[in-house]
Amino acid sequence: MSKWYRTLAPYFIIAVFGALIGGGLVLGYGGNFLAKPIPQAQQSFPPIAQASISDARNTAIVRAAQQISPAVVGITNKAYARDFFNRKVLVDQGQGSGVIFDAKGYIATNYHVVQNAAEITVSLLDGRNFPGKVLGVDPATDLAVVKVEATDLPVAAFGDSDQLMVGEPAIAIGNPLGVEFKGSVSAGIISALNRSLEIGERRFKLIQTDAAINPGNSGGALVNADGVVVGINSAKISFTGVEGLGFAIPINTARPILQSIIEKGKVVRPYLGVGVLDKKTAAQYGYELNAEKGVYVANLTLNGPADKAGIQRGDLIIRIAGMETNTVVDLRAAVEGKPIGSTVEVILQRNNKAMTLNVVLEEMPNEQQ
Repeated sequence: MSKWYRTLAPYFIIAVFGALIGGGLVLGYGGNFLAKPIPQAQQSFPPIAQASISDARNTAIVRAAQQISPAVVGITNKAYARDFFNRKVLVDQGQGSGVIFDAKGYIATNYHVVQNAAEITVSLLDGRNFPGKVLGVDPATDLAVVKVEATDLPVAAFGDSDQLMVGEPAIAIGNPLGVEFKGSVSAGIISALNRSLEIGERRFKLIQTDAAINPGNSGGALVNADGVVVGINSAKISFTGVEGLGFAIPINTARPILQSIIEKGKVVRPYLGVGVLDKKTAAQYGYELNAEKGVYVANLTLNGPADKAGIQRGDLIIRIAGMETNTVVDLRAAVEGKPIGSTVEVILQRNNKAMTLNVVLEEMPNEQQ
């Protein structure tokens, strides 16, 4: 062993022992330090509430929606069109809603929902889809019946729209903007009853509601707080700055029409057999009607009820069955609802002389419906 090693060896030994002792101290204290968890903020969450539904949540609207929604369906109207290569193809023409009112597969909807349809698809809330057949339509009231061949169908109950009160809850159920939004529910009140709207040459008595009714809701259900259908949603009037004007056909008006379509494939109506002009319609044809009252008989149906009773072209019809007839709509309203074969009193003016004739109403031919 060299002299240099003997001289430095004690110092190496002291250094090694010092390193061991220092390392042990560091590990000991470090271990104690790391073993202590770092304090963190304690968080606690309230327990999840029980699943029971309180009376405050389980409202009449909730119950009505649960009861009727399964019976409200989506209706897709497909029509033929030509593609880029002039091939005949089926395309979606429009979408609307309907209400199953009979377990045999009868569905109430609007005429304009199924108008000119080549193919109908009915979509249920539970995801089932069925081909539908248009059983019959009534353009005069914008109603139609679609039939599907299916079983285990949910059915909506019809109520009594004559018992409705202004201010009571109203729930609209349908598919606004299409089946992607199927089963949508909007709520409001019955805003007014017997609202009279003139559409074309017809006057409609409708239920007014502020429950939201949008395109696609047509044909859906208007429901009261008892969970029964009181109207078939038909139209929404939208003007700039005007909201909350929705309309539905009263179910008491719709019921006999739907039943007639099921039984006969059409709606049987009485008719007078005259073509008339009032001041407004005469002006559209470039004529001026000078009479203060009445409608002008422009033409007659050959061998029709009016022709048989002696009414002539050029007559002014003043009253029918006690109702004034100053517009085309007035005349239609005076005749509609009368039984086939009933006799109505017609007061007219011919050559400035008043006359009274009795007309026996007949069934309106299909081509005039």
